[in-house]
Amino acid sequence: MSITPQAHLYATVRTPFGRFGGALAKTRPDDLAAGVLRAALERTRLEGGDVDEVVLGNANGAGEDNRNVARMAALLAGLPVSVPGTSVNRLCGSSLDAAMAGARSIETGDADIVLTGGVESMTRSPWVLPKPERAFPAANAELVSTTLGWRLVNPRMPAEWTVSLGESNEQLQEIHGVSRERQDAFAARSHQLAHAAWESGFYDNLVVGVDGADLTRDEGIRPEATISSLAALKPSFRPDGTITAGNASPLSDGASAVLLGSAAAADRIGHDPLARVAGRGTHAVEPHRFGYAPVEAAQKALDRAGIGWSDVGVVELNEAFAVQSLVCVDAWLARGLSDPEVVNTRGGAIALGHPLGASGGRILGTLAAAMRADGHRWGLAAICIGVGQGLAVVLENEDAA
Repeated sequence: MSITPQAHLYATVRTPFGRFGGALAKTRPDDLAAGVLRAALERTRLEGGDVDEVVLGNANGAGEDNRNVARMAALLAGLPVSVPGTSVNRLCGSSLDAAMAGARSIETGDADIVLTGGVESMTRSPWVLPKPERAFPAANAELVSTTLGWRLVNPRMPAEWTVSLGESNEQLQEIHGVSRERQDAFAARSHQLAHAAWESGFYDNLVVGVDGADLTRDEGIRPEATISSLAALKPSFRPDGTITAGNASPLSDGASAVLLGSAAAADRIGHDPLARVAGRGTHAVEPHRFGYAPVEAAQKALDRAGIGWSDVGVVELNEAFAVQSLVCVDAWLARGLSDPEVVNTRGGAIALGHPLGASGGRILGTLAAAMRADGHRWGLAAICIGVGQGLAVVLENEDAA
């Protein structure tokens, strides 16, 4: 009787995340991705030809991402031309989706070693100009930014679905009663924990520099941020709103890589795995309620892993907005999560940054490292996604079993 292969996480690495228009602004996204692919392989004894597939997430694809940034990055990284590459676009969840796809390939026996991850340069995301419906139009045409959010909206979409991401989350805080004070406290905690993690050396082995860029740490961390300083910021989306530039994730640039393999691949890779991929979950809701989607995605991942919330020792939740993060954590606490303090113990996207296509790989790598550092057997990574989706992955640290 054949035994179904299991997917394991062997190596993770990312760039420092740069601010919009900051230290990584001059680096193309395909170069950012190529750098982390090379760095991931350097943490093993693999040759490029040992990789069966490259799967990268990317939320844009309209510019230097070149439609299939995975193939471009693999070539730029020096992998043999025989190594195929495919790009995944599930917006903010793209690189977590890439890792999920890579894990499935291993579990089905289609691959033994898959190099996954993702990339986004929100700074370099281009403007686009729609083609006219007929030749020689006399009217002016409008350039559309591809940096973030809805663009070229289909008029058949219900108007309530296509409000801005910020307005969506203002509506979410109204429904769930999440105060401005709670959001600012959550954001201050993110900055303080991220700074403490860097100071302790936690991120030193997870982050590699970018050629030609003078950046060694995530550029958006503000260790001086406090509840009172954040309270002084003006609302960004409503005059009387609660969401500000301080309690939402910033526009960012960066890349991440996650090397996955079967248990049998350990000898070729050169070391034991960091964690096993134990469960995956996807869920969808109304587009403007996207911030809540990780709640059920996480539940599905836990169910498929055969564990409950009381088993989870650490959670990495991408902090798109403080309000949606708090809503998710509140829902998980009601279902049995032990303590809100197990969420984002090394800071989150509000401080570290949120380069859309790279964030899933970032939270997965941080999760695996935190589980091993703190001795937890079970951990969960989850992310909300624009247009009403959520993803989650459960990891098992088999050394802590």
